[in-house]
Order: sequence, then C-alpha cells, then structure tokens
Amino acid sequence: MLQHLDEVKPEGVENEAVEQIAFADRIVLNKTDLADEATIAEITSRIRAINSGVRIIPAQHAKLDLQQVLDVGAFDLERVLADDPTFLTETEHQHDLTVTSVGIDLPGELDEGRLNAWLGQLLRTKGVDIFRSKGILAIAGAPKQYVFQGVHMLLDGEFGRDWRAGEERRNRLVFIGRNLDRDALERGFAGCLATAGVTA
Repeated sequence: MLQHLDEVKPEGVENEAVEQIAFADRIVLNKTDLADEATIAEITSRIRAINSGVRIIPAQHAKLDLQQVLDVGAFDLERVLADDPTFLTETEHQHDLTVTSVGIDLPGELDEGRLNAWLGQLLRTKGVDIFRSKGILAIAGAPKQYVFQGVHMLLDGEFGRDWRAGEERRNRLVFIGRNLDRDALERGFAGCLATAGVTA
C-alpha cells in the first residue's frame, strides 16, 4: 500500500490511492497477518495523516463482519462520534505535504444566509481541491443540530438530534483536501456567525 501512496503522478494526474483514503469513512486493512507491527503502524499513520477520522478495520484473508462496512449511516454522526471520538478531529501529522485536514471548532450560532453564501463561494472556487467536508453545525433559530457531508462541490445534509437543554452550541467541521488554507477557512467560517460584525 505504501508504494501506492508514494507513487508520483504526472502533473495534473491525481494519486487515486490518496483520494480514496480522503473520501473513505471505513478502510479495510487486509492481509495484516503478512505484515509486521512496524509496517502496520506506518501504514496506519499514513492513512490517518490524510484522513484522521477514518475507521481502520484490520482483516486477514478479507474476512470481516459485514456490519462494520455496510449500513454505515452517513448522517448518524452521533453514532459515529460515540464509536470514534476523533471523527471531527484533524491530524497533527503531515506525511503528505499537499493532502491535509483542517478542523474548526467554533462556539456560537451561524447565520444561515452567510453560511450558504460562504460555502457556495468556497466550493465554486476551491471545490476541486476539497476532497471531503463534514461537520455538525448550530444554525441560529434551529432547535436541531445540522449534520452535513460533502464531496468536492457536492454537499448534502439534514437536521439531526435536538440540542439538549444547557448544551453549548458549537460548530465542528473538517475539510480534507489539497493545499488547504487554514487561516482563510477559519476567517471565512467565523464570518458566518450570527454575531459576526455585530458591535455593542
């Protein structure tokens, strides 16, 4: 697997192994019986450097419980977070200098109009380089959490569970892609807060 991740492609040609890892919610790491612990640890580290929240399932002879990979429940992030608390956490490692993840965790409520305008502009201009996006958002005036996932320019989402009484409204999202500008993403997202630009 490592040779596929390290394979240098001609300019303009994507490394499919890297993209597939960036898109994945689950990765089956097969033939673990044929590799030593150091190799498995290195592969796992490389995978998490590209997609920190992916669930890695070790297997031998391709034998695994199909329930682990079927009926994943793309928008059941409560279940995903219970299973993997790091799902919305970016990685600190950078083995691939172009494909990284940027995580944002911001308290407050979002202005829906500003959010839609920012996401629309972002995906129109940078969507090719944003492999995946996912998050749980607090929309001003909405009693439920908004859960979304995106692939390149395509976004889909729906309202999930109710915000609990006394629960702090926070927005957690992750972008996985190529040459991501952390500062620009953080500034743009902060500008979507309902209180952005409001002075006392």
